[in-house]
Parts: sequence; C-alpha cells; structure tokens
Amino acid sequence: MKRLLLATTYSILLLSGAAAFADNSDLKTIATFDAQHPPGNIAITPSGRKFLSIHGFFGQKQKIMELLTDGTTIPYPNKEWAFAYNKGKGFYGVLGINVSAEGILWMLDTSGPDHAGRLVGWDTNNEQLHKIIYLAKPTITDTSFLNDLVIDNKHGYIYIADTAQGSQAAIISVNLKTGAARRVLQDNSYTAAENIDIVIDGRAMEIGGQPARLGVNPITLEPNEDWLYFGSMSGTSVYRIATSAIINDGLSSKELEQNVQRYGSKPISDGIIVDGGGNVYVTDITNGAIGVVRPSGDYEVLFKDERLVWPDGFSYGADHKIYVTVNELHRSPPLNNGKDASQGKFSVLSFTPLVKGKVGR
Repeated sequence: MKRLLLATTYSILLLSGAAAFADNSDLKTIATFDAQHPPGNIAITPSGRKFLSIHGFFGQKQKIMELLTDGTTIPYPNKEWAFAYNKGKGFYGVLGINVSAEGILWMLDTSGPDHAGRLVGWDTNNEQLHKIIYLAKPTITDTSFLNDLVIDNKHGYIYIADTAQGSQAAIISVNLKTGAARRVLQDNSYTAAENIDIVIDGRAMEIGGQPARLGVNPITLEPNEDWLYFGSMSGTSVYRIATSAIINDGLSSKELEQNVQRYGSKPISDGIIVDGGGNVYVTDITNGAIGVVRPSGDYEVLFKDERLVWPDGFSYGADHKIYVTVNELHRSPPLNNGKDASQGKFSVLSFTPLVKGKVGR
C-alpha cells in the first residue's frame, strides 16, 4: 500500500507540473569499482552481459572490462585487446561503447595526431573480432574527440558524437556494411557548446587552463530507431533528427539542419537515453542528479542522490532497468589542474524507467 501511495503521489506531481523526485530507494547500486577501474560508458547485450569502458581521464592502461554477475570485473575482450594499443591490438582510448541487436560490441577508439580513430566490433557470442572501421580525415579533424556512439540496427549505421573544439563539433554517421563515413551537423548551434560554465562543488571546470566548453556528447536513439536525440554537453537543449534524414546523402548541410527539431530543455549533461514513451533521461552532472525531459519539453529531476558524483553514461538492460555509470570526472586530472582528487566513488547504479525501452540503447 505504501508503494502504491508513493507511485500515485509521484504521478499526480508529474501531471500537475510540480517538482517531483522519485523514491531514491529505486536507485540501486549494482557495483562499485576501485581506482584502477573508473567507468566511462556501459553497454548491455540482449542476453544481459555488461561491458564498460574505463575512462581515459584517469590515465589507466586498461581500456575495457566486463562486469560479471558477482560484481567483479575482467579485462575484455581479452588481455591482448583490453589494454593500451600494441602491435595492432588494444586501444588508444575508449569512451563510447554500444552493442548491436546481434551482440556485436562496438568500441570507439579515439584518434590522435599520429593515428586514425577506429570502430572496433567484437562478436560477444563467438568471442572473436568482427570488424574494424577506420575513421580518418576528412571524416575527423585535428581537434576531434570521438566521444560516444549509438547503433541504428534498422538502417545499419552507427552515429558518433565528435566533441571537437568550438564550431568543429559534429555528428559522424558510419555505414556498417560499407564503412563509408560522413561528417554532418558541424558549425551550427545544435552541436556547438553554449557559453556556460560547468560548475561543480563551487568550481568552474577548466581544460588546459581555459573554461570547459564541450559540444555534442549526449546521444541516443529511441526504441524504434526512427529518431536520433542529441545535444551539447555544455548546452541547455535536447534536439532530435529523423534517422532517415541523417543517412540521406542527398541532403545538403543546410537541408539537414532544417530537419533538426528542438525536443526540450536540459541541464549540462554527459549522457541521455530515451524510453518507449519519449521520456529522455539525462545525467545532470552539475547537480548530482538524474532527470528526465518529458515529451512536453519540460525537464524534471527524478533522483538527486549523494551517490551521483558525476553520473556519466546510460544503457538499457535486459531486465528493463536503466543502468548509469558514476565516475567523479570533475576530480580527474584533466578537469582538476592535473591532480587526481577522486575519492573512490566509482559505481554503476540502476533504476526503473517510467516506460519500458529497448535493450542496446
């Protein structure tokens, strides 16, 4: 009866437009990690296996891990591939990971002055390399930061958020069959950072001695894969565009921009995910919270909790829970004057969405 009353009260508050918080008891801690395994993003297979990137801002040599059911981790795909790049195997640095409907784990390897970026696909069913797709110039730029990705199973594409500097921030679409890549939505207000500070614990984040202004980063697909949702990390809007438009090579840059829709308001955020009801969940990094952009366009806080110390990336689980990584990123050396001030609050949490979604988001 108590649970029913809480749910009823919560629904009334949402419908009335009043500020509402979900019961924090629904925000479950699934796993915690030591200093050697700060999580970046999470990807969950249709069968429920969980994989995490290890955030490169903390300088760890290991790049990918699998989270086992007992809460422990192992290097993934194996000891040759899970660590720093060496003789064709391993990675330079991985943040974005996602898994296809067929169980292919796609890992986004960052580019650098002396190497191209890569999409590395690993077959989690047969435990073997599936495919490598290279991302070189002009698809990437000198300032490219290949950040996050989503998989469009319906059309056979991957969409990448390239958090490049200034007006160079853009989305990259990659045809998984041919490997052809196209850089789109660059040099416009949809993907560029807004001139707002990222303030956490009373301190404005800086990168390289300059105020942090980060462009497109949060990116996701709705369950039917008809709409791509995205926004700038340093931004106050969630946008969406039809996947049929973004893969249409016949549209000019201007015509493509005309297909972008503003979906709603959001805070400064690192990750987003959409459920089956059009609710866009947001990792609210400056407030230590998880919120939701409703189909009305309004933003509401769902959870505000001391465990949410820079909530980062989402994934939808086979158990119909949403999983989120937490990694204290504001205390990492690149965002803290070169010093690692992390306090060991690295974790994965889960909660029940308002409406069911789809595994692999």
